[in-house]
Amino acid sequence: MNATDRTPADLLRSALAADPARPLVTFYDDATGERVELSVATFANWVAKTSNLLQDGMSAEPGDRVALLLPAHWQTAVWLLACASVGVVADVEGDPARADFVVAGPGRFEAGLACRGERYALSLAPLGRRFVPGPPEGYADYAVDVPSFGDRFAAYAPVDPEAPAVIVAGAEYTGAELVERARGDAERLGLTGPGSRLLSGLGYDTWEGLSAGLYAPLASGGSVVLCRHLEQAGEEAVAKRIESERVTATVR
Repeated sequence: MNATDRTPADLLRSALAADPARPLVTFYDDATGERVELSVATFANWVAKTSNLLQDGMSAEPGDRVALLLPAHWQTAVWLLACASVGVVADVEGDPARADFVVAGPGRFEAGLACRGERYALSLAPLGRRFVPGPPEGYADYAVDVPSFGDRFAAYAPVDPEAPAVIVAGAEYTGAELVERARGDAERLGLTGPGSRLLSGLGYDTWEGLSAGLYAPLASGGSVVLCRHLEQAGEEAVAKRIESERVTATVR
């Protein structure tokens, strides 16, 4: 990866320039049987659309706070990188009452109503399906709105690497701190480049889970096999997954 990258958005741009076709996020949900694989290009396209939704659809500005009431999921990873692209703070499992906006998944909609700003709901259903017949009261449906936004994104203001980027488990990290920590984690986990594949069964509610589930693989030029509800998969199934996905390191 580019040594000059100082924000998560920089890391994604470098990954896109290096090899847009390689896998970046492979997601499993062992409660539903879902498997989704996103190449760098596909993931970056989702990030661009979501960034445009944030900047133009929600009028989010650098320094605003978005409470992400979401589990470890490929769409959560998209929102994390979209926040980084716009310069807003991704507050993972943050207090909705203190946030400017909220993005919530099933089981968190009632809590998210404490946010007075715009609210988006994610169904987290396979294939990113929309809500039927409609989203929860007080929310817009992400799956309905995001497709209409552009495939290319340009921030209205440069993102400051020294500005807060992520809050998780009560700790705040700037973009530069996040990149530095992710690089250190990648080295510690043995992620050495494009062939590295990290299987993570951790949640996104700790730094360790966020790093293993997104930032460290991205910083190393590798990829992540992100597993939700991994405890519902037997050891034999996990072993087969590690083999079939060519996993080189695991965090569970």
